[in-house]
Amino acid sequence: MPRPDVRPGRGAPENRTPDRFNLKQREADGDWLDERELQDGDLPPLRTTVTVEHPRTIIARNKSPDIGFDRSINPYRGCEHGCIYCFARPTHAFHDLSPGLDFESRLFAKPDAAKLLRAELRKRGYQVRPIAMGTNTDPYQPIEGKWRITRSILEVLAETKHPVTITTKSDRVLRDLDILKEMAAQRLASVALSVTSLTPEISRTLEPRAPAARKRLAAVKALREAGVPAWVAIAPVVPGITDHELEHIVKAAAEAGANGVFYLPVRLPFEVAPLFRAWLDEHFPDRANKVMAIIREMRGGKDNDPAFFTRMQGFGPWATLLKTRFDRAVRKHGLNIEKQRLRTDLFKPPQGAQLRLL
Repeated sequence: MPRPDVRPGRGAPENRTPDRFNLKQREADGDWLDERELQDGDLPPLRTTVTVEHPRTIIARNKSPDIGFDRSINPYRGCEHGCIYCFARPTHAFHDLSPGLDFESRLFAKPDAAKLLRAELRKRGYQVRPIAMGTNTDPYQPIEGKWRITRSILEVLAETKHPVTITTKSDRVLRDLDILKEMAAQRLASVALSVTSLTPEISRTLEPRAPAARKRLAAVKALREAGVPAWVAIAPVVPGITDHELEHIVKAAAEAGANGVFYLPVRLPFEVAPLFRAWLDEHFPDRANKVMAIIREMRGGKDNDPAFFTRMQGFGPWATLLKTRFDRAVRKHGLNIEKQRLRTDLFKPPQGAQLRLL
């Protein structure tokens, strides 16, 4: 089936709006790019736009029993990295936008994040737990270079001695090494770099605008040399596409000096499943059926399993084999021996404007 939305350098092969919200299919809006498409027949480069968002609060809470944190901050909605498997894609549907190309090109930024964070940390009775960043969309995606919202958040956390964990696919995290190094010396920060594939040809379609794996591993090495705890997340593992690289990534993580590694099988909630199937048809038509068959085997015969705990690991023979391979590789390279807990006893609430003047 032809897909007119396919764009070089972008992840999603289509831009349909989700049926579950009864939204209309996106139509040409009459701008000059649409006219050019009609005249020339070739798709122009897809422009990234950023809309300013003004939320009332910035700390998101969750009570999921299979997630190791209860609060998180997301400086942005949408992600220009364009990872086809991103489980955050369906969130764009709530803005009447497509989880496809819209998710990676029509972004939202929260420039008031640091101000909102100060207000929330100052509330009486605030209970300190590590704040997770990068749990939904990447805090170090390309637009962070201009907006610097992630850095402004880290500055508040460093000032108040509040613990933070960061997950990212970008070596841009090294820009904030000055803050992270200081926080890590007080056991207040740790970073996980996600490495999905060491094969450039796969990465270019799987996560087209994320930095190369070699840059991410170099960032792990730089973080460790600076004394910052750094982990490698093999997330997700895509059966039939990247699973053969599992042991190689564990080895690369060890060589980079990572504290440890963890993995997650690919998840395909809501609109991610049809997008992922379209991506397979576009880039791996020779094995598309095999890949989906293995995923369904791990997910109880469905594209996705939303149940707590099993959603993170899958179940059945294929999931068991994946875990066995991972555990053997970890033991071989001496990883995951010790996991340092971040401190929560150093926290000092932000001072008010008057006190900061004294």
